[in-house]
Amino acid sequence: MIQCTKCQTPISNDRLNTPQAVACESCDSRLEIQAFPALFRPDAPGRTGQALLADSEAGCFYHGDKRAVRTCEGCGRFLCELCDVAFNSLHLCPVCLEAGIKKRKIKNTENHRTLYDSIALGLAFFPMVFVFITCITAPLALYMSIRYWKRPTSILPRTKIRYILAMVFALVQIGGWSTMIYAWTI
Repeated sequence: MIQCTKCQTPISNDRLNTPQAVACESCDSRLEIQAFPALFRPDAPGRTGQALLADSEAGCFYHGDKRAVRTCEGCGRFLCELCDVAFNSLHLCPVCLEAGIKKRKIKNTENHRTLYDSIALGLAFFPMVFVFITCITAPLALYMSIRYWKRPTSILPRTKIRYILAMVFALVQIGGWSTMIYAWTI
């Protein structure tokens, strides 16, 4: 049973693997718990895999003394219950899963994100050293801040402060250019 890290109260299974942090029922601590699917199998706690009953049975490629329950759909190796990784309706061995993620052959895994908030802030802030390019970068930073406002930022949670700072810098630069152009026309 999974417990709260602060008060050690058991956490119910419906609070696991949620997209947002949930509050502990007793101490209201914010928790985000990602549990392996094997935890939800009825025989999961303390599982060690089934031992071979006869010499004629197939053994796991990784654990030779454990009974194979299926083959890997990537490489065809025999797998015991411990080595079977169910992912996107596929049953893979740990090596094939890792290789598929590294070679980007397995879809629906997120290895990185483009940090548009950092790009927008950089476009607004760094060109201030070279004043003349801000007439191009300020509108671009403002556009990126508005366009990507609802996009996920980082894999780790971040606030929208970078977008806000980028918009403020961009609006100040656009205002400066507008004032300068107005002053030249008078």
